Amino acid sequence: MPQIRPITDLRNTTEISELCHAKPEPLFITKNGYGDLVVMSIETYENMLETTHIDTAIKDAEKEYAAEGVLLDAKEVLSCLRRKHFG
Repeated sequence: MPQIRPITDLRNTTEISELCHAKPEPLFITKNGYGDLVVMSIETYENMLETTHIDTAIKDAEKEYAAEGVLLDAKEVLSCLRRKHFG
């Protein structure tokens, strides 16, 4: 369940920080009853960025496969990478 707090609660920075670190999810801040801001810990933000990068890479790979229809054998690719990077 999302955490939602009024903007006036931002005055208590320690409490907001503790809330953000207690759960790996964003804290939604409202202003006059409407959504206004999202606050989260750096760890949560970095995890969200990593997930976005992974999702983008998967999407790009799916597009490439749809366009070219070529799949590479994982064992062959890993073997080639080992020879190239580890001699």
